[in-house]
Parts: sequence; structure tokens; C-alpha cells
Amino acid sequence: MLKKIIQSVVLVLLFSGSFLLKAEPAVGYETLSPAQPTQNPNKIEVIEFFWYGCPHCYSFEPLLEKWAKNLPENVEFIRQPAAFNELWSKHAKAYYTAEALGNVDKVHADLFDAVQNKKESLDTEEALAKFFVAHGVSESQFKEAYNSFVVDAKMRQAPLMAARYGITGVPAIIINGKYKTNGTLAGSHEKMIEIINQLIKQESAKK
Repeated sequence: MLKKIIQSVVLVLLFSGSFLLKAEPAVGYETLSPAQPTQNPNKIEVIEFFWYGCPHCYSFEPLLEKWAKNLPENVEFIRQPAAFNELWSKHAKAYYTAEALGNVDKVHADLFDAVQNKKESLDTEEALAKFFVAHGVSESQFKEAYNSFVVDAKMRQAPLMAARYGITGVPAIIINGKYKTNGTLAGSHEKMIEIINQLIKQESAKK
């Protein structure tokens, strides 16, 4: 399974040979070329690539959560779990399962806490079932969502999404299919939020 995922990512990279990241000196972000289409052309799309096992994602999460609670009406925020290997894929599936169950807001922070602080691996269906049951989901509801077609389809797309935007590490933010920022480019998590807001304002002025 992992070999197939890697092969798929390689194929995407090969077929997108014209994809480049243009560094913008001293501004804390890169420009994607070509720009990628967004899901809703009427919204400014902001995508976060993350992994529950990433300590940087964990420290960035409170800032991002606070930012997400005050989104302008023209902004759509999308969380995108990265799936670079088998463990990351297990955690991505945990997020997609929560999404399918409609309780991301209830469990997202707790998934981070379980992995980062409680050192739970959450890398098997049984471990995740126990986690979700503890959060008010019946075991049958969990299994139905975990093994659903919708979750499976999103899992197949997850590695391709990272390749599409040239993502090699997390946390990373894509703004409106045109720009990428991360901790290295921005210099700090606080600066990442500033850059996101700056680019939202810039893109909003074009509409």
C-alpha cells in the first residue's frame, strides 16, 4: 500500500514538471507557479497541511485555532492532513474519520493531545476505536465511518494533495492556491498568521 502511495506521488511530480516555487525575498512566503485551482472560486481558500505527530503543528495549533474563529466571510479554511508514510496515513485517517462523523471540532485538539502529551500512537483501528468511543461515538458508528468509501477516497487523495502544492514538511499553509508559507519561510508561527492575513487582504482586493 505504501509503495503504491509513493509511486502515485512520484507520478504526480513527473506530470507536474512545470510546477515551480518562486521564493519571494524577505517576505516569508513562496509563490506557486502555476497557481492551483481552489474548491470555491468565490472564496479565498486557506489550506493547512498538518500531522498529529508533529510538535511544530501542535505548537502552531492554538494560534491557528484562534485565527480560524474569526474568519472573514470571504475566507474558507480547510485542514489537510499530510500522509507521507504509513504512520502519518493512520493519523490522517483519524482526521477523516472525525470529519465523516461530524465531530472534528470536538476531537481535533484531543487527537493532538493524545499523540503529543499522552504519547498514544493511535496507529491501529482498535486504538482509534477506543479513542472515539471515549468521545461519545459508538463503536459501530466509528467502524462505519472509518471503513467508509468517503474516508477511503480522501485517503487516496491525501498524498497527491501534498505533491500538488510541493509540500515537504508541516505545518504548511497554502493561500488561495497561489502562495505557500511555513515556519522556515516566515520565521515564526506568529509571523505565519501575519502573512496569511496579509495575503488574504491582497487576494480580497483583486475580487
